Amino acid sequence: MTYVTLGGVTVGICILIRHLVEWWPGIKGLRSKANHQAAALAPWAYCVLAVLGVGGLVGAAARTTLWISNWLGDVALVWGVAGQRVTRVSYLPLTATGGAVVLILTVALFAAAKKSRYGSDIKRGAWCGICLGTSAGVAGFAAVPLAQCANWLGGHVYGAIT
Repeated sequence: MTYVTLGGVTVGICILIRHLVEWWPGIKGLRSKANHQAAALAPWAYCVLAVLGVGGLVGAAARTTLWISNWLGDVALVWGVAGQRVTRVSYLPLTATGGAVVLILTVALFAAAKKSRYGSDIKRGAWCGICLGTSAGVAGFAAVPLAQCANWLGGHVYGAIT
């Protein structure tokens, strides 16, 4: 598993702040189109799952993105100042069927990023999820219920098929 450094978390927070500033519809906009606004979190939620331990190309892409983000953030914070691991001690990996759900979501994410006019927003959300998904903050705490949901869904979908 690739650990997130303070620099990686910093990059993730920077992406999140930029996205929130560009996206913020105001209170009235949030209340009138709550489902539409909540959909902006889908790429982040997916990539939190992707970085939790999916293997193969999906896991390699997530780990590579995290490694690059760690490096960029560490350089931005000046070498050696931020080289601490800030991940949670408890790590909840995905089960085999949970990993299958993440693979299905990967296909959906790529299709949405390619087809949607919001492709750049989807990509930024995915990058943010990769950077913050294993952090010790609030975003990292969201990883546990997301992993449990993916494991539950995979168990029930694949359990019903077999």
